[in-house]
Amino acid sequence: MIGAIIGDVIGSFYEGKIKKAKSKNFELFTPYSRCTDDTIMSLAVGQALVNTYEEKEISIIQKELIKEMQRLGRLYPYSGYGKQFKYWLREENPKPYNSFGNGSGMRVSSVAWLYDNLEDVNKYAEITASVSHNHPEGIKGACAIASAIYLAREKKSKDEIKKYVEEKFEYMLKPISQVVEEGSNYGASCQITVPVAIQTFLEGKDFEDVLRTALFAGGDTDTIACMACSIAEVYYEIPDNLLKFAYSRMDLPLKKPLKNILTLIKEKNRLNDNLKKVFELLKNENI
Repeated sequence: MIGAIIGDVIGSFYEGKIKKAKSKNFELFTPYSRCTDDTIMSLAVGQALVNTYEEKEISIIQKELIKEMQRLGRLYPYSGYGKQFKYWLREENPKPYNSFGNGSGMRVSSVAWLYDNLEDVNKYAEITASVSHNHPEGIKGACAIASAIYLAREKKSKDEIKKYVEEKFEYMLKPISQVVEEGSNYGASCQITVPVAIQTFLEGKDFEDVLRTALFAGGDTDTIACMACSIAEVYYEIPDNLLKFAYSRMDLPLKKPLKNILTLIKEKNRLNDNLKKVFELLKNENI
């Protein structure tokens, strides 16, 4: 969860600004870094899943997802939503619109922490996508990111994660240097950005390197970094300066659902050291 938020916040300043980077030497902390739709929808989805945690009826979960996504989205109306999703947030009775945009992949990270087997992770990832991004590629993108996070939680090796993603989801994972050279990373579809995000994680040497590699890849940097860092937070220790910087960009309406999500993860005894640090920050603020 916090990895996704860090990726979003740091990546927000560079979205669409990078064509072909010469190095990974980016300034990570800028006064213009902010939480965008990636953070907001990640927290909305997580809150909805907390609210319906033991619910079996899919339609009830979907209604709660819509309610929380609209509630939080309307609080932050100017946060980088896609054109169709902006309409979806305002509609009285929103329907899925066959999207394969990467919104389904960027908002799914809580699923991999809240559920504890791969079948459920894929099931609930699909449910979270289905309320808007119900195109097969939109669903596939959400399931691929959630599965990669879960497999990392299960201490699978990078080779094992790569094999699972390639075989189950049939993504072609190209080296990031090749992606940059080809300029093939422009667009906000799951087909383009999800494989890049997963490859970014696979190539990273530590959490910060994953983040810098996501920026180096260019294109939709906030969402690629959000997805890549949501996997990396399971694998690596997050530097305190990155964690605290992203946390400082959140206000109370975002911190409340984050605490609710982490509280349930804690009850299930699934907090790792990174999430424990965030939980302590939230407790110290009496949120």
